[in-house]
Amino acid sequence: MNSVRAFAIATLIISLGACAKPRERAELVFLNGAEPETLDPALITGQPEGRIANALFEGLTAFNAKAQAVPGVAERWDVSADKRIYTFHLRNNARWSNGDTVTANDFVKSWQRTLAPETASEYAYQLYYIKNGKAFNEGKLRDFSHVGVRVLDALTLEVTLENPTPFFLDLCAFTTFLPAHIDTVHRFGDDWIKPGKMVSNGAYQLADWRINDRVRLAKNPHYWNAAHVAMRTIDVLPSARANTAFNYYATGLADLMMDKGLAPTPLMDELKKRADFHSAPFLGTYFIRFNASRPPFNDVRVRKAFSLVIEKNLLVEKITKAGEVVAQSLVPPGCAGYQPPPSELARDPQQARRLLAEAGYLDGKNFPLVSYLYKGDSDVDRDLAVELQGMFARELGVNIQLQGQEWKVYLRSMSSLDYDLCRSSWVGDYNDPNTFLDMFVTNGGNNRTGWSDPKYDDLIALAARETDLRFRFETFKKAEHMLISEAAPICPLYFYVGIQFYDATRLGGIEANLLDEHPLREMFWKNR
Repeated sequence: MNSVRAFAIATLIISLGACAKPRERAELVFLNGAEPETLDPALITGQPEGRIANALFEGLTAFNAKAQAVPGVAERWDVSADKRIYTFHLRNNARWSNGDTVTANDFVKSWQRTLAPETASEYAYQLYYIKNGKAFNEGKLRDFSHVGVRVLDALTLEVTLENPTPFFLDLCAFTTFLPAHIDTVHRFGDDWIKPGKMVSNGAYQLADWRINDRVRLAKNPHYWNAAHVAMRTIDVLPSARANTAFNYYATGLADLMMDKGLAPTPLMDELKKRADFHSAPFLGTYFIRFNASRPPFNDVRVRKAFSLVIEKNLLVEKITKAGEVVAQSLVPPGCAGYQPPPSELARDPQQARRLLAEAGYLDGKNFPLVSYLYKGDSDVDRDLAVELQGMFARELGVNIQLQGQEWKVYLRSMSSLDYDLCRSSWVGDYNDPNTFLDMFVTNGGNNRTGWSDPKYDDLIALAARETDLRFRFETFKKAEHMLISEAAPICPLYFYVGIQFYDATRLGGIEANLLDEHPLREMFWKNR
C-alpha cells in the first residue's frame, strides 16, 4: 500500500477523534494552521489570522492571486507629484455586511483606533508612514486631526505620508490597514469579532466560529464584487499538528492545505512527487530570537556563540526537507532587487567556544539554565528544537531546556519577552526589505528581542526618507549588517518554501507569489 495513504488510514481515527460533531460540509474546506488568536485586524500579528481577516474585510486596495495590490474599496486614486499625498476615491457600491455604506470616515476611525495607545496594536507601526502616525501612537500627539488622514467627502479620503513610500499601496491591502465597523466595536467591545455580532466589508462574513473546530465563512451578499466570488461557504480548520492536518486532507475531509508547516516532514520525500504538491519560494525567513534584555543573552558574545555553532544545512536536509535554502541574512535574496549582506557568523565552533569563554563560561561551565521557546503544537518546530538543543550541548557544553507552548501562549510569551531564546519567523507584508528590517527599531511592536540601538534606528529612518533606490538599499545593508553580524539579536536559519496541497485540475485561483498571499475570494472550482 502507498505509504502516504497508509499513514493517513492508520491515524484517521485520531483526526476524526479531534473533530467535533459532524457538520455540513462547506463548499471549500482548507487547513490553515493554528487556532486564530483573534480576528480583529488591529490586533492580528500571525499569518493564519491574516488569511481569515482578509476574507472578512477589504482595504482601500486588496491583493489578487498574484499578490499584486489592486483596487479594493477604493476604485481609483491620485498621487501628488512629490509622492506624499494619496487621494483615494471609494466605490459608491461598497457596503458593510449589514448594508451600511463603506465611507472614508470608516477608514479614518479604524486607523485612529489602531494607532490609539490604549489599543496596544503590535502592528501599529505599519501606520507610521502616515504623517504624525508615530507621534499619535506614542502619545506625544493627542489630537488625531493632526495625523495625515482627512475626509474630503463621504467617499474621498486624503492620506498624507511622512515621506514617499513606494510600497504604500501594498500596505493599504495589509491586515492592519483593514477597516472595522466602529459602531459595532463600540457596541460590543471585545466581543465584536464573534459570530452574530461582527459586521465586515469583505467578500465573506463570519457565520460561525467554534474554537478548535472551525471558522465558517459565508459569502457576503453586500460585497461590491459579490458576483465574482465563487465559493458560497468556506470552512477554515485549525490544526497545528502536521500529522493530524495531513490526515484531514489525505482522507478528503479538506480540499486545501496551505500552511507552510503542515506537511509531515517524515513523508516529505514522497510527498514532493505527488501531483497535488505545490511549492515555491516566497519572502519568509525562519530565525532565532535572543532575549537581549536579560542574562545571559544580553551579552553579544553569548548570542554570537550560539549562532556560530548551528549547522543550518543539517536542519533543512534532516528536518524540513522541502527545499528550503539556508539563510545567511534576514531579508531573502531577490526581495525587490535588494541583495542582503551575508552574515559574518558562519559556522565556526572554535570561535564560538572562545567567545563563550570570554563571556565567563569556559566549556559551558556555570552557564545559567535557559529555555528555548517554540510552538509546542508544531511537529517541525519541536524537531528543530531538539536538533538545536543537541548542537548547543555538543559544541558549547550548554544544556538548554525545551519549552513548547500552544500558539496563543507562545505569542504572548514572545511579545512580553518572557523567554531566553526562541524560534521565530517572518513573512514579508510587502515586497521591500523594509518589511523585515523596520521591526527591529527601538520599541518596535514586533521587535520582541529587547535589543535596541539608536544607530540602527537612524539607518532605518534614513532609508525611509531616501528616494534614491541605490542609496536606500546601501542604507538597508548597513542596518542589516548590524542586525545579523554585529549585534546579533537574531540568527537567521533558513528561507521558507511555500507549500500547498490541492488538486489543480479541480481547484483554481491559486498562484505562487512572493508574499504567499492566496485570497479566498479568488478561488473557484473548475468545471462546476
